[in-house]
This record gives sequence, C-alpha cells and structure tokens, in this order.
Amino acid sequence: MNRVLSIVTAIVVAVSVVVQVGGFGDMPKFFAAAVAMIPLAALMGKATETIAAHAGARLGGLLSATFGNAVELIIGIFSLHEGLTSLVKASITGSVVGNLLFVLGLSFFVGGIRHPIQEFNVRVARSNASMLMLGVGVAFVVPTVFARTAHPVPSVLSFGVALVSLIVYLLGLYFSLFTHREVFAYIGHEQEQTEGVPQRLWPAVLTLAVTTVLVSLESDWLVGTVRSIAAQLGWSELFIGVVVVAIIGNAAEHASAVWMAWKNRMDLSVEIAVGSTLQVAMFIAPVLFFVGACIGVPFNFLFSWPELVSMIAAVLLVVVLMLDGESNWLEGAMAVGAYLVLAAGFYSLPAAV
Repeated sequence: MNRVLSIVTAIVVAVSVVVQVGGFGDMPKFFAAAVAMIPLAALMGKATETIAAHAGARLGGLLSATFGNAVELIIGIFSLHEGLTSLVKASITGSVVGNLLFVLGLSFFVGGIRHPIQEFNVRVARSNASMLMLGVGVAFVVPTVFARTAHPVPSVLSFGVALVSLIVYLLGLYFSLFTHREVFAYIGHEQEQTEGVPQRLWPAVLTLAVTTVLVSLESDWLVGTVRSIAAQLGWSELFIGVVVVAIIGNAAEHASAVWMAWKNRMDLSVEIAVGSTLQVAMFIAPVLFFVGACIGVPFNFLFSWPELVSMIAAVLLVVVLMLDGESNWLEGAMAVGAYLVLAAGFYSLPAAV
C-alpha cells in the first residue's frame, strides 16, 4: 500500500510541476496543486504515525498532535503571506465543520451500515465535548461579539484567545498523555492493532522531510491562484476555504476515520475526527495568529456571522450525538446532511461576504 501511494504521489506531483512551469492557466495550476496535496497529506500522515510508533506512546502522541494538521498549517502560513486572512479563517471554519459534520457523520453512517449500534468511550466523548465548547463555542464567538461593541479591542481579544487556547490545548495533551493516560490507553491499543509492526524509522523521517517541502511548494502554488480562481468561477474565498481547502488538508484523516468506523473501532474514529478539530481550533489557529504577528500580517479571531453560525451549529449537533456514547447510521446521515446544507449556503454567498 505504501509503495502504491508513493508511486501515485510521485505521478501527481510530477504532473503538478509540469503544469506550474509549462505556462498553463491558473485554473489547471490550482486543481493540479489541489490534487497533489491529497496523496502528499496521506504520505505525511503515514510517516508521522511511523515516527510516533518508534517514539513511544507519550512522545508519539505529541508528534501526532504536532504534525497531524501540518498541511492546514502550511497552507495557512502561505495564505497569510499573501494577505489572504479571510481564506485562512474560512479554512479554519471548513476544518471544524468538515471534521465534525462530514468526517464524523460519514464515519457514523458507514460504520452503522455494517454495525447497527456502535459504542465509544463516554468519558472521553464528554471531555472532547467540553474542549469543543471552549475551543470553538467560546474562543471564536467571544472576540466577534465583543468587537461589535462601542469600543472594540480585537487585537487584545485575539491575543488573549490565542494564548489561552494554546495553553489549554497543551494542558489537554498533558492530561491525555500523562495524568489520565489510562483513560486514553485503549486508543493507543487500537492504533497499535491497526498499524501492526512499525516501519523503519529513518525512511519515515526522510519521507516526512521530503513531503513537508513538497507540501510547502504545492501550498504556495495553490494559494497563488486563489484570487484568480475565485474570479473565474465566481466562488467566494469563504467557499474555497470552507469546502475546497478544508477537504484537501484533511483528506487523509477523512479516509482513516471512515475506515476505522467500518472496522468497528469507533473510539479511534471519533478521536481522529474530533481530535483533528481541536488541533485546528486550539493549536493551528493560535499558531497562525502569532505567525501573522511575526510577519506583519494582522490576523484576528473575528469571524463572519455565517462562519460562526456554522461552527456553533456543528459543535452543538456533534455534542448531542456523542454524549450517549453510541452511534448509528441515521445519526451519521443527519450530520452529513447538515454539512451539505452549510456547504450549499457558503456556495451561495457572494465574493464580497
């Protein structure tokens, strides 16, 4: 499987390079880079898993948390460099909504077709629900609401939100990897069952280094054509970020979560979908805030109302679905249906929103 994935990656990256240097238009460049990002993200994910397996459960968990959303982080940095702050916020929104409604919903649906009722750890689900309410429901809503007052202080609010979110996220890692690791031990056990014997370490390190460089190049090419593509297709930056960029960045995790659900490993499936959401909201977003400050591109946590409503709706629906510790295909269909409605709403927005 790894060899096939490597061959496919080499082919699509070569095609993307030819398109970029061959004088093709912006539309072929955009879609060639987008397609190349998907297998690159999968290779990066597999390399990270191999390194994590060699590093041990604790350090491995930290590595997975750090590199799990590396594609979104790299795309975000290049978008900030181009001044596309609205695209960065839209991609954050898309990752939150996509992971919670589409990925988790599709996992519930696919797993429910094979297994009528699937169960997962209720205590972990409640802990994740609380983190979601803080990382999305509070951290993203409060700055937007308070900035609409007579004396807005968005920079101060955004700095406070970024700092608190990052600290709480790191505390959550410490909670799951050290003080309460026995609660999360089953996830590591399921992951070991899934991965089997780990691959060799140094080839994985080399793969991670090479894919990171290639993802950076493809991200630069992708972001460089966003404005042109938006004008040609009549898409808003919101739609491109919420749907297109989010799907590209999370493609590998999408497939992993659904596959785990099909194999009735719902604890791992839920952890992939919800854990990735928490990484984006409480780690990637704060890091992008501080990166923006370093490169002189102001980036705040003031989201548009469609973005806020979509994220809050996604969090509330998923919290309700998770709290009983069970899932079925109907719950999955409801979540996927909600995602499609939201995607259609963003598609209908004009470019000026």
